[in-house]
Amino acid sequence: MAPLLGSVREAVGDVPALLALARDLGRTAPRPGEGSTARLWELLASVTAVDVAAGRALEPHLDAVAILSQAGALVPDAADAAWGVFAAEGPGLRLEAVADGAGAYVLNGSKPWCSLAAQLDGAVVTAHVAREGGGSAEPAAGTTGTESGGRAAYAVSLDAPGVSCDTPQWTSRGLREIPSGTVHFDGVSAIPVGGPGWYFQRPGFAWGGMGVAACWFGGAVAVARDFSSALAAAAYKGREPDQIALAHLGETDRIITSLSGYLARTAERIDSGGLSGSGAWSEALRVRGTVAAAVERVQALVAQNLGPGPLAFNDAYGKRMADLSLYIRQHHAMRDDAQLGALTLKGDRSW
Repeated sequence: MAPLLGSVREAVGDVPALLALARDLGRTAPRPGEGSTARLWELLASVTAVDVAAGRALEPHLDAVAILSQAGALVPDAADAAWGVFAAEGPGLRLEAVADGAGAYVLNGSKPWCSLAAQLDGAVVTAHVAREGGGSAEPAAGTTGTESGGRAAYAVSLDAPGVSCDTPQWTSRGLREIPSGTVHFDGVSAIPVGGPGWYFQRPGFAWGGMGVAACWFGGAVAVARDFSSALAAAAYKGREPDQIALAHLGETDRIITSLSGYLARTAERIDSGGLSGSGAWSEALRVRGTVAAAVERVQALVAQNLGPGPLAFNDAYGKRMADLSLYIRQHHAMRDDAQLGALTLKGDRSW
């Protein structure tokens, strides 16, 4: 791990270098559910602890590689490509996949929130399935279609004719290296990845969501280390931390330790087959919600104690806090809790 993290440090801020590292790691990194999920999450957390944007670039590539493997999709030169996963929906935007009658599909429409699209080689994208001549397709046998809204996943080359990327003006300090824009598809050939509904209904969808939470956790570990190092440096100069600072450091320690144990146990459950069925998504909601709340608590504790100084004058700390604050907003907060509450009410709980 140490040589890898050294390479990540050297590549901070250099997106092509980060994507090159992602391609290399995609060939050897563990995949979720194959016996080493904890190692995969440790890798994601450790990279993000070095630099949040680096973790944000690595995670979707490893997720896409896992998705293609889970589906058994045959994509030429997949191992040599830098991948993204584009599954977001947005008002006024719709991407449709139409069968051409010969087993292939063509994509038309637009997809929002496509991170690094202009610098990636390919992406796994979700699109609404349409019949030739218009109209939504019926869900495939064995799927309900309700969770996916009649969507399916496709592998597409982002260098293909008909693909164009809108590069937005990214005004946030957070994740400045990882801007997200809209990608437009005009008659773009695509390779099916599973059938209608498969992308959302597979256990790997939940596992991937928990992998993002492992990245958030890594960011929180880095912020906690910033806090501990600042207190130690102040003590070395003769300014011992007061009881409030020590209490907040103690709370931070409890949070990090609890999250570490929770993620490790969850990874074990995935690898043992305990989260391969309908309970996988409810556990993903628990993991993501628990980690997101803990990350925000750690950020609040550290920011209150260290004050404005490091935010104003410590570039690495300021970047980390800004990157993590934006990254954590991938969590849908109370809306995800409401979804979890509905599942809990149906009996999907352990208590």
